[in-house]
Amino acid sequence: MKTKSFTARSRSESFKFAFSGLASLVKYEPNARIHLVAALFAVIAGLVLRINLTEWCFIVLVTGFVFFAELINTSLEVLGDAVDPEWNERIKKAKDFSAGAVLISALVSVVIAGLIFLPKIISLFQC
Repeated sequence: MKTKSFTARSRSESFKFAFSGLASLVKYEPNARIHLVAALFAVIAGLVLRINLTEWCFIVLVTGFVFFAELINTSLEVLGDAVDPEWNERIKKAKDFSAGAVLISALVSVVIAGLIFLPKIISLFQC
């Protein structure tokens, strides 16, 4: 295998591939669009409720964690379908595991969002 040289052009192409992957994820995966909407709500809520830097760090981390899990899950699904388009119990198991990882990441993000936003929302309604 020939090693590619490290050039500005090769780095630029590498970023193009990465952004293409992100665009495809949002375009073709309904759950990714749901995650994107949830992330936008979190950003809007963070701006409105004026969360602090530490809270922003947690929001950014869990948002990235959810999209990372969704990208890995989608990659495994596409790869599994390419390897064996027919029913395959082992591929189903791998897909279920990766879907479980997305679920865990989404649940963790909801818990973190609740810990950050609920006290601020509750304090808005207290006199």
